[in-house]
Amino acid sequence: MCGLAGEIRFDRRYADVAAVARITEKLAPRGPDGTGLWSRGPVALGHRRLSIIDLSVSGSQPMVDPQLGLTLAFNGCIYNYEQLRAELEGAGHRFFSHSDSEVILKAYAQWGLDCVDHFFGMFAFAISEHASGRLVLGRDRLGIKPLYLDQTADRLRFASSLPALLAGGGTDTSIDPTALSYYMSFHSVVPAPRTILNGIRKLPPATLRVIEPDGTSTDRLYWEPDFSRDPAQADWTEQDWEAALLDSLRTAVDRRMVADVPVGVLLSGGIDSSLVVALLAEAGQQDLKTFSIGFDSAGGESGDEFEYSTLVAERFGTDHHRIKIDSSRLLPGIDAAIGAMSEPMVSHDCVAFFLLSQDVARSVKVVQSGQGADEVLGGYDWYPPLAEVPRGGAVEAYSRVFFDRRWDAMGGVLAKDWLLDHDAPTAFITDRFGRPGAETSVDAALRNDTTVMLVDDPVKRVDNMTMAWGLEARVPFLDHEVVELAGRIPPGLKLSDGGKGVLKRASRGVVPDEVIDRTKGYFPVPAIRQLDGPYLNRVRDALTDPRAKQRGLFNPSAVESMLADPNTTRTTLGSNALWQLALLEMWLQHHDVG
Repeated sequence: MCGLAGEIRFDRRYADVAAVARITEKLAPRGPDGTGLWSRGPVALGHRRLSIIDLSVSGSQPMVDPQLGLTLAFNGCIYNYEQLRAELEGAGHRFFSHSDSEVILKAYAQWGLDCVDHFFGMFAFAISEHASGRLVLGRDRLGIKPLYLDQTADRLRFASSLPALLAGGGTDTSIDPTALSYYMSFHSVVPAPRTILNGIRKLPPATLRVIEPDGTSTDRLYWEPDFSRDPAQADWTEQDWEAALLDSLRTAVDRRMVADVPVGVLLSGGIDSSLVVALLAEAGQQDLKTFSIGFDSAGGESGDEFEYSTLVAERFGTDHHRIKIDSSRLLPGIDAAIGAMSEPMVSHDCVAFFLLSQDVARSVKVVQSGQGADEVLGGYDWYPPLAEVPRGGAVEAYSRVFFDRRWDAMGGVLAKDWLLDHDAPTAFITDRFGRPGAETSVDAALRNDTTVMLVDDPVKRVDNMTMAWGLEARVPFLDHEVVELAGRIPPGLKLSDGGKGVLKRASRGVVPDEVIDRTKGYFPVPAIRQLDGPYLNRVRDALTDPRAKQRGLFNPSAVESMLADPNTTRTTLGSNALWQLALLEMWLQHHDVG
């Protein structure tokens, strides 16, 4: 829920409250229910509220606790806040609200930086210590909630979205060439701490940053999942793993029902979201609102999966909404979705989530989603080729099946002036794969995708597109206890049955067999995968715009060739390469940066 913003100055000046107010106002779609500003000397905090827990004014932010000498701005939800509140009351703390926000304040006062170890949830927060002038920034374990940073020698600004920071002024908006090489390699993903812009960075997941009044700072990585086998589970059978996974998901789904407003489910008709619905029904949830989306077919590709979502809705008696997107909404929806992106995101799922969220937000404020299961449990087709690869060959094998293009092909797409003198994407993966705690090549890939790629593609996609309409999305497959368990599951059990085998087998008897046995689906937007007509014209306009030519990111002959034959050139994983180029230009042009 919500959006946060703030500034801390290091030059003995008061915080620029006007700049923080502009940044905060830009976050209004994330928090349409209220706004607040607070300042004290060199520190200012801003907040836009989406009221989910404690709908009264007592839950408003920035939240000040004069007795503790702390002020908080927070985005997200602490699912176990009621249990923590009881524990903190037992320790002598007294509460003035019924919000999870206040629990964070009291937990910080009680446990200091160790407070995050007690939180089950998704969060980004800023805590100002009045007496010391210290500022603490924190982000949840899987990076579900974003936190962007704009730091100069004189001050640090931060916000829940990159475009909001731009509203503060004074940001270096030049393009980061290393980030550009990541974008062109990792399906538009730019791993933390970088973004596509030199002047804006992001706090990595599972990180606490303590910022002193003089601008010095220290980071603490407080969580990292282990993708190796636990000797205590060496005698577990396949059935043991299936039962443990299902029990863990039951707990995760139940945790994410905590709210003072109704909670729905985004039901695609795939096994992941279908299992969420099934487990909620099993727990006794009634009149559950579920939502699915469909588009017109194009280029021989189906535009909806209503057959399966309807089957699940009927099986579990949900209040189901089939949202068919009229073609007239798609083109303006593309531009609007690009405007809602904190960073360029190439997946056409963004448009689907954006338009779906627009309609869903009319009915509910909170939804659960099945995002994350493929990365955590081995659902993608680039994992099986790694199964027999020795650990020492993991980097090359992963790069071969996952990278959009290898380094020696980068010059065929990027203009010479934007080419680095070294292979930064491979260096990044080599570093990530080289860290201890991943036993096999598959483990290394799953760890990387769970802690890096997942954060800055599917998770960011869901957060940006839902929060653009004041809709909070909760992702039970990214409960940190589920991820910890999944990391220990033997890779062979995850890769069996065409991927996510352990989940499919655990779901037998819970989810209809037709859903388990179907071909893997996705949020289909065929008009983007098969560019034609007005969609191709929009792409051509972006890539031939004078601003694009002045920037000169791409090899002109490559652009000309792809525009002449827009649907042939594909990345390694089958994405439309022309769309990848155009999306970046459309985002830069929309935000007038780069």
